[in-house]
Amino acid sequence: MWAYSANGDDRGRRFDYRRGSADSLDAGPRGGRRSVSVSTTEQLGEHSGADHLRSVQAVTLPERVRELADAYDRHFEERDRFLWQWIYSLFPSFTLSSVADEHAAHVREQKTVLTMYVTVLDDLIECHGDRRTFREACRLHADHVDADPERAAVDAETFAFIQRLWTEFEDGLDDAPRREEFADVFAYDFGQTADAMEYSALVSDNPQMANLTGATQYDSHNMVMFPYADVDLMYSPAFDPADLGAVRNTLWDLQEMARIGNWLTTWEREVVEGDYSAGVVVAAIEEGVVSHTEVAAADDCEGVVEAIRASGLEERFRRRWQRTYDDVKSRRADAGSVDLSALLTGMETVFEYHLASEGLK
Repeated sequence: MWAYSANGDDRGRRFDYRRGSADSLDAGPRGGRRSVSVSTTEQLGEHSGADHLRSVQAVTLPERVRELADAYDRHFEERDRFLWQWIYSLFPSFTLSSVADEHAAHVREQKTVLTMYVTVLDDLIECHGDRRTFREACRLHADHVDADPERAAVDAETFAFIQRLWTEFEDGLDDAPRREEFADVFAYDFGQTADAMEYSALVSDNPQMANLTGATQYDSHNMVMFPYADVDLMYSPAFDPADLGAVRNTLWDLQEMARIGNWLTTWEREVVEGDYSAGVVVAAIEEGVVSHTEVAAADDCEGVVEAIRASGLEERFRRRWQRTYDDVKSRRADAGSVDLSALLTGMETVFEYHLASEGLK
């Protein structure tokens, strides 16, 4: 077991998320140890969370999204309207610069609708434990077999709403100039997102299988960064396909950054809900801060939460975020048709908003 001490020393075993052995939370994202400042995370901490919250709450959702949000409220109760305002307000910060101006507003709407569909899938399997409906709903985005509402566990009206979400998104791509060009890439990437949800539920049901490599490589796909970028590319007439590798290489790191921000601000709520897949919790189990039997057996989660809070793990994940940011910034990826530096800067905003919205999404 290791712990983070006040003088910055790390003692004992450290985990490498890429190699599954040592050094991950205190190593550079490409495997080597880095000596970096923490100026970015310090600066983020100086921003007013209240300002960010006011900004989100002032957002007016477009009519199509408002109608779907109203329908969501009739069928599900897990998410407040704040979540849709939160993600809608953030999309301009991490939308690819290659998206044509005339498509920007529609792309923002499309990705919000996609987020709603992803959220419903996640609610089904994580909050309700409803694998039957989850797997049937996943057939909606798979083109090889039709969904059958009769096989779902929810009522017909609720399943019709799930179908509506996917249809709204799919039909909304009709005007995408490069839809066919990137359709296969999107289908693959969205399959990874669905797999991430199923993996997370599997870990919650079987805490003894939790490991940080799996949390990083599987669970991070729940951030939907690749499908979001695929939608952007469908609406990017001037994007050079030769830049696709550089974009995706960058997305791997940005997706992890997004996941860290999400883990840091949702793990306590998820523990209470019986979800033990967050990286902070997985690291705590791996390092002996708490045992998987303690986590699974806890009717009152306060002791588990307090032990993890006291372990220093949250600070180590913040340092991991900073090192990943610094690494991406130093690489200066070569992509002439899209501004990857602007995308990285947008992830600072995403992190700020994660911290500001802790406990609200």
